Amino acid sequence: MNSFCRKVAKLLLSLLLLLSLSGLLSDSSALAGLTDDRFDGNIFPLYAGNGSLVPPKVTLAESLKRDNPTLVVFYVDDSSDCKEFVAVVNQLDAFYGRAADFIAMTVDAIAPQDHYESTDLGYYYKGLVPQTVLFNQAGEVILDETGTIPFEQIDDKLREAFNLLPRTESVELKRRQVNEINTELVRE
Repeated sequence: MNSFCRKVAKLLLSLLLLLSLSGLLSDSSALAGLTDDRFDGNIFPLYAGNGSLVPPKVTLAESLKRDNPTLVVFYVDDSSDCKEFVAVVNQLDAFYGRAADFIAMTVDAIAPQDHYESTDLGYYYKGLVPQTVLFNQAGEVILDETGTIPFEQIDDKLREAFNLLPRTESVELKRRQVNEINTELVRE
């Protein structure tokens, strides 16, 4: 074998080693998606298309001092249920984001303590995600649910908080698929 062939063979072996070490040739299961429990980044910009919800603009203590309803959503970035639910939170933000405070809190950011004050997010966290807690303008909890809950259930509570017409007396909105992640409410 001549020296040129040996250099090419060494170069190819080096390249192959480099690619295998970087994981490009391995069957990596690090790829994540909407329907799995793998981490692939912050789910609000990825799956809801709304990175403006994280980090929250106000703390719970600040929000409770204001006269706005407050929606708190506890989540983790590597949960398929949370990934699915952020689209609902995004739709709620589209309708109520200027009039209500939205606090999306990853549970990893809640510092473990023996005791929490009622102005601390840890006071309300039940240990399951997603969890949705809705406060009215007086700071009273009017909804506290775990799991993925439908837009309509939270919307009904927000309508009560804002003293809006119930869904049965207002223009009915129907879900329309926008893409594989988000839905949009439209008149039919």
